[in-house]
Formats: sequence, structure tokens, C-alpha cells
Amino acid sequence: MRIAFLGTPEFAVPSLKALWEAGHTLAVFTQPDRPAGRHNRPAPPPAKEFAQQHDIPVFQPARIKSEEGVMALHRFAPDLMVTAAFGQLLSKENLDIPPLGCINVHASLLPKYRGAAPIQWAIIQGETTTGITTMFTDIGMDTGDILLSDTIAIEPNETAGELARRLAALGAKTLMRTLSALESGELRRIPQNDAQASYCPMLKKEHGRLDFSQSALAVHNRVRGTNPWPGAYALLGDAPLKFWQTRPLDETPPGPPGLCFGSDKSGLFIACNGGAIEVLALQLPGGKRLDGKSFLRGKPILGQVLT
Repeated sequence: MRIAFLGTPEFAVPSLKALWEAGHTLAVFTQPDRPAGRHNRPAPPPAKEFAQQHDIPVFQPARIKSEEGVMALHRFAPDLMVTAAFGQLLSKENLDIPPLGCINVHASLLPKYRGAAPIQWAIIQGETTTGITTMFTDIGMDTGDILLSDTIAIEPNETAGELARRLAALGAKTLMRTLSALESGELRRIPQNDAQASYCPMLKKEHGRLDFSQSALAVHNRVRGTNPWPGAYALLGDAPLKFWQTRPLDETPPGPPGLCFGSDKSGLFIACNGGAIEVLALQLPGGKRLDGKSFLRGKPILGQVLT
């Protein structure tokens, strides 16, 4: 088949690779290069890097809905479009181009966690399972008919970055099962139940702010769900402390939420509502990432309250 693949980040690459290995004729449509790194130089998205390494043509319209984007799709004349974390909504004009429609690889068990950050919000909300859903794309936000789905367990200490890598690999497998069913004529469409839907917004910096008046488990889940981006943090005075790894504890804290306690022998603990977290890795601005014991040897913050 001639397939226009629309995807941008690392999550998209396993699905793109699976299509390439299956021998489909491909063109990749991805977001424009963005400034990245210490020197803010334009960097290609991962989907573009894979395409260039395998001589797949690449198109980077600023907006896929624009005349430029529509014309590029028309010129390629795909039988099918496949999207995986593309990062833009498609127009009806886009969706009408391929005769077989558009299949999306979505990182949740739809209709739950529609939107831009399903992996992160599933962890933040304390889910223990998630998965991949393939669906026929329509002009809504992840509202199209469900095709196939596969479930995966979320590990208790798994971060969003770690889960994203596992879901990306699973997504490629679910996509190829979907294409096989499409080609054999066995693919069934299941309308979503909008009454069961939930929406998860794109993460912003402020979503990483920790609230120690919540339970220890909720704080721990926030740390996991915002790792690696935007990163969990709390303020020590005016300085943001970045939390990379924690462990929830059931013990009764010796003071108010946000209180730092422990020692450079036992480690650093933060009081929460009805429990505490052990801080396993944290970082000051411009500093190194340290475990709690090492951090306390250079920064004696015991007895202070984080906000």
C-alpha cells in the first residue's frame, strides 16, 4: 500500500519502522524542526531522522491543514494515512484524500484519556493498566471508531518516559494487526461511548508542581507521570527542587505536609497528607542529580517545609 505516515516523536518511530519493514510505499509527514539543546539549534523530529536514514521522503508543512499540507498529501496520493503522535488535528479535506481513510495509533484504551498526553495522565491518575487503541480518525479529538486494542500493565514505579517506550513498541504490533485485518476485510468498527470518555490536556510546566497536601501515592504518581517532562518540582524558598524518583510510604509524618525530615544516613523524606515520600533522586537548578542521602550532605534542609 501507499501510506502517508504522520508522526513526530520517538513514540511514532516503532510504528513507522514496522510499516517500512513490511514493504509499504511510504512518505512521512512530520512537524517542522524545533530548537533544542543547550545551543537552541534546530533539531529534526525522530520520525524525520528515521525517514532520512531509510530514504523515505519527508514533508514538514507548518500546518497539515494548510494548502501546502493538503497539496503535499494529494501529490503523494496515499491509499491510507496512519497517524501516531503527529501533534496536529487533521481537517476533513486531509481525511478525504486517502480512499481507505486514516488509522490512528493512540496510547490509551479509548474512550478513556483522549487528548495530547494520555500516557502521563494515566500515571498521574493512578491507573494500573493502559494500552494501545487503533481507531479510524475523524475530525474530532480521538473520537473516531475503535478498531483494535491491546492492554498493558503499568508498573508501580514506572515513569511516563519508560511507559511510553513500551507503548510505542506495543503500538507497532497493534497497528500491524490492524492493517492485516483491513487487508483481509475482517476489520470491524466499534463506535466510542462518549459517556465513558475522559480528556487529558497537554502537559504544561505547572502540571509538575507538587502538592504535599495530597496523599503520598498521589505525589509519587505526579513525579512518575511528569518524568521526563515537564518534571516534578517543589519550592525550597524561591529555588525549585526537581524530583526525579520517589517512593511512597504509609508512615505517619512528624510534621505538616512539605516538611523535610530524615538524615544523611537514612535518606530524605517529605511529609504528605497521611504519609510521606522517600526522595530517591532530586536536583537543584544547575546542580547534579543526587540521591537523598548525598543531597543532604551538601544541602542541610531538614526541618524546612517545601511548598
